[in-house]
Amino acid sequence: MGTTTPPRTLAEALRARGDESLAGLLRARPDLLNPVPNDITQLATRAGTRASVVRALEHLDRFALQTAEALAVAPDPAPYDTLLSLLTGDGLDDGEQRDDMGAAITAALPGALATLREQALVWGEDDRLRLVRTARELLAPSPQHPSPTGLGPTVAEATAGMSPGRLQEILAATDLPATHDPVSAVAALSALFTDRTRMAELLDTAPVEALSVLDRLVWGPPYGEVTPNPTPPVKWLRDRGLLLPVSTRTVVLPREAALHLRAGRAHRVPEPAPPAVAAAAERDPQAVDRAAAGQAFTALSTIEELLKLWDGGGPTILRAGGLSVRELKRAATALDVSEPIAAFWIELAYGAGLLASDGETDERYAPTPASDEWLDLPAEDRWTHLATAWLAGTRTPGLVGGQDAKGRALSALGPELDRSAAPDVRRRVLTLFAELPPGTAPEAETLLRRLRWERPLRGSAPAAEGSDLRSRLALWTLNEAELLGITGRGALSAQARALLDEGEQTAAALLSPLLPDPLDHVLLQADLTAVAPGPLERPLADMLSVLADVESKGGATVYRFTPGSVRRALDAGQAAADLHAFLAAHSRTPVPQPLSYLIDDVARRHGHLRIGAASAYVRCDDEAVLNEILADRRSTGLRLRRLAPTVLAAQTDPGSLLEALRDMGYAPAAESAEGDVLITRAGARRTPPRTPPAPVPEGPPTPDDTLLGAAVRAIRAGDTAATVARKEPQEGAPGSTPSGTLPRTTPAETLATVQAAAMTGSTVWIGYVNADGAASQRVIAPVRVEGGFVTGYDHTADEVRTYPLHRITGVAELAEEG
Repeated sequence: MGTTTPPRTLAEALRARGDESLAGLLRARPDLLNPVPNDITQLATRAGTRASVVRALEHLDRFALQTAEALAVAPDPAPYDTLLSLLTGDGLDDGEQRDDMGAAITAALPGALATLREQALVWGEDDRLRLVRTARELLAPSPQHPSPTGLGPTVAEATAGMSPGRLQEILAATDLPATHDPVSAVAALSALFTDRTRMAELLDTAPVEALSVLDRLVWGPPYGEVTPNPTPPVKWLRDRGLLLPVSTRTVVLPREAALHLRAGRAHRVPEPAPPAVAAAAERDPQAVDRAAAGQAFTALSTIEELLKLWDGGGPTILRAGGLSVRELKRAATALDVSEPIAAFWIELAYGAGLLASDGETDERYAPTPASDEWLDLPAEDRWTHLATAWLAGTRTPGLVGGQDAKGRALSALGPELDRSAAPDVRRRVLTLFAELPPGTAPEAETLLRRLRWERPLRGSAPAAEGSDLRSRLALWTLNEAELLGITGRGALSAQARALLDEGEQTAAALLSPLLPDPLDHVLLQADLTAVAPGPLERPLADMLSVLADVESKGGATVYRFTPGSVRRALDAGQAAADLHAFLAAHSRTPVPQPLSYLIDDVARRHGHLRIGAASAYVRCDDEAVLNEILADRRSTGLRLRRLAPTVLAAQTDPGSLLEALRDMGYAPAAESAEGDVLITRAGARRTPPRTPPAPVPEGPPTPDDTLLGAAVRAIRAGDTAATVARKEPQEGAPGSTPSGTLPRTTPAETLATVQAAAMTGSTVWIGYVNADGAASQRVIAPVRVEGGFVTGYDHTADEVRTYPLHRITGVAELAEEG
C-alpha cells in the first residue's frame, strides 16, 4: 500500500478509516447520526462537540475512562510509552503487587485505547496519541473543575504570569542556576521535579511537617489554603516551588511534583480488569426455578386482583397526574402489601398496558380492553408479557414517595417517574446473574461494584437524585426481579435465562410445567365459607368473586358468603336457582344447608323494594315495609315522604338512596323508567383502547446495519464531493471563478461539457441551485442529456438524480489524480 502520512486532524484520521470502522463509530455513538453528516469533516466536528463527548465518556468503562484521564494530563501529543507509564508508574516505588498490576495494565491498555479510538475520542498513531480537545477540557485539571486524577496544573501553567524575580527566588532556593529567561527558569524547575534522583535529594532535606503537607495534597485535591503568614513547613515548600500560588490565599501542588510523589502514577488504584461478581449462596437450580415459578404465580394473582379492584372504575387522577397517597394506601390494604410494593404492582400493570386513564371529564384509572385479552391468555404467557414489559419499561416505581428536583412529591403513575437508564440497568443486572452458574445467588455489593466499573460516569438522573441513580436502580432491580419471579431465592431462574437469551416462547414453555393447573372445584364448608385449594379456572373464579368475599389468601384461598355478597350476585342478574346449581356443580362437598338458607333468604327479600328516579322513589307492594322505613330514625336524612300507599319519594339521587337502604339492612333493587329491574354486572367499565406507555429512550436508538451502511455511503459520497480535486480555468479566463465558490459557465458551455462527460463516462463538478434557492456543489457522472435535463449518478447523494440544466450555475472537470 505504500507509506501513509500520519493524520494531522481528527477528520483526516476518520477519513483514513475503513467503512466497517466508520460504522462502528456510528454504532457506538448514534447521536452523531442525527442528522446524517454531510461529509467526514462535519462528522469530526460533531464528534468533538461537548454534548456528544460527554455522552461518549459516560459510556466508557472505568479503565477506558482512566486511560482517557491519563491522556488528559499527559503531554499533547503523548507517546504510547508515556501513557503506559502514567498508568503503571515508573516502577521505582516499593508498593506490593505492583508488578502484577503493571502486567494487568500492560495487557489491558491496547483494548482500552482501541475503544477510545473507535469512539473517536483518541486519534493519531501510537507515537503521537491525541485526546480530542473537548475531552481534554472536560478531564484536565482546573481550579473550577479538578481533574478526576487529583493532579493539578503543570509548572508552566501554574507559573504563568509569575514575576521573573519570584522565579529567580525559587531557582535559588532549589540550587538551580539563575537565568533571566522565564521560559528557561520554568523548564529548569520542571526538569528538577521530573528527575527522580534530584527530586529525592530535595525532599530528603524537607522538614517532616512539610512532607505531611505534601501527603495531604498528593492524591488530590491538589489545592490548599494558606494564611498571609504561613507556617514554616508551608513556607519551605512555597519557597522551593513545591507549592505554587494560585491566588493570594490558595496554593497548588504542581503536577510534576505530584507525579514524583506518586511514583509516576496518574491514579492511586488503576482498575484494568472488571471486578468479579462474588457468589453469596449456591442453591439447587430446580429449587430456584420452583421458587421463582411460585412467585410468578403470586405476581399474576396480584395483578388480577388489582384489575378486579379497579374493575368498575378506579381512583381519580390527581390534577398534577398520578395517584394520591390515600388511594395508594387503599390499594396497598386491598392487596395486603406495603405501599412501595403496591406502587410496583400498579406501575407494572400500567407499563404492561393493562391499566390506563379513561379520558373522561372526571378522569379515573381503569382496566384497558387489553386487560381482558391478557386475562384470557395461559398463565405462562401472561407472565412473559409482564416480564417483557418490566425489562423494557422506563417507569421507576422505586422513586414513588421521593421528591423531584423542585421538591415536589413523586406519586405512583405520575408523569415524573421515567428514567431512561432503567432498562439498561435491569438487563445488565440480569446478564451478570446469567454469567454465574445456575442456582448461584450473587453478592449484591460485588454486583454494584461491577456496575460502577462498567459505567462510572453514567448518571441519567436529576440533580436532586444524586449521581448514583444507577446503583439505586440496580438495588430496585434485585427486589423487583424477586417479586416478579425473574429470580427465586436470589438466583436467576431457568425461565428468566430463556427469556433473556431465546425469547418469550421458550421461557413460557419452561415455566408452564412449574405452575399449578387451574381447578374447576371448591370445597364448601358449613361455616359459610368455601376453600379453593389452588388457582381456579377463570369462569369459576369470576363467578365466585361476585358471590363471595375473599377472607384469606395463601396456598389456599378462603371465600366467605355473606348477605351482601349474595345480594351482589343477585344484582348481577343471577337467580337463586342459578346460584344453587352453580354451587352444586363446582363443590366437591355437599352444599351446606346454612348456605342454601342464606341464598333463599336474601333472594326472597331481593327486589322487594324498588328504587327509581323521581328525584328518587321507593316502591313496595307491602305497605308495612314502607311504614317500617319511615319509622326508622336512620332514614331521616333521606327526607322521605309518602306519595301513595306503596310509594315513597326521597330528596336524594337513586344511587345514594339505594346504598342507604342497603346499609339499613334492606335488599332494594334499582329499576328503570319502564319499571324493569336494573342488572349491574361487574367489570363493565373499561378505558378506550390504549397503548402501553412508550419507554423514554436514553439518547438516540442504536441504528441497525442497513441504516449504518446507508449512512456510511452518504458520508463517503459527501466527502468525495467536498474534497475532490477540480480542474479550475485559468484566472481571468472565461468561466473562471474564485476558489471555494460555485462554478460559473455559460449555458452553452454547460451543455457541451455535460454532453461530453455523458459520452466519455467521466465525472464532473457542478454548482446547483434548487427550487428554494439553496446553492450546493455536487459531483455527478452524467449518463443522459435530453429535454433540458441531465440525468446522472450523484456521488454526493449516492443515487441517480435528474437536474434541470437551467438550475446548473456552471460545470468544471475534475482534476486528474497523480
